[in-house]
Amino acid sequence: MARVRDVEIDEVPDDAKPVYQRFVNEYGPFLNQVKVFAHRPIALRHVMGMLLEMSDNPILDKRYLEIAIVTVSEINKCDYCVAHHGPKLMEYGLTRETVDAILEPDCPGLDEVDRLVRDYAAQVTRDHNRVRDGLFDRLRAHFSEEQIVELTLRITLCTFFNKFNDVMQLDMEDAATGYALPGSQAAE
Repeated sequence: MARVRDVEIDEVPDDAKPVYQRFVNEYGPFLNQVKVFAHRPIALRHVMGMLLEMSDNPILDKRYLEIAIVTVSEINKCDYCVAHHGPKLMEYGLTRETVDAILEPDCPGLDEVDRLVRDYAAQVTRDHNRVRDGLFDRLRAHFSEEQIVELTLRITLCTFFNKFNDVMQLDMEDAATGYALPGSQAAE
């Protein structure tokens, strides 16, 4: 059980209800997260609304976004996010073996760009003060500046969600309980 009570859709202001409902219906099994965010309708409207708007207007291959999110979530040991995003990554063509080994230098199933995204996400998460120009040069070979900005935004936002979910002790939705990386609390 989360550290705060669940806020149901009928308790939020009318201008936040569409984001609440749409996030639940379209973004994935994140109902428990929405119910906690709903304590602060401004955050619900703007943070989750931003995610929905970016999803409506994609500029990055979702495979790259999910590689970044799973990498960050595994580094931060956020079982909630790994359980929700690991299956999405498999929908975009990676095997369970690849997802389970996402942090391994010789992770099977990743191509050159996948590894670049994974390595960038890991560097930003582990040591953001030491991201070198050479890494940006490699990113520029595959991504526009707009894409690099969004990738960086999603990587850093993922750390926010990892910390928020863990501090608030969000319960895992039933739809996400079947997936956990080896060594995570959910796998034990």
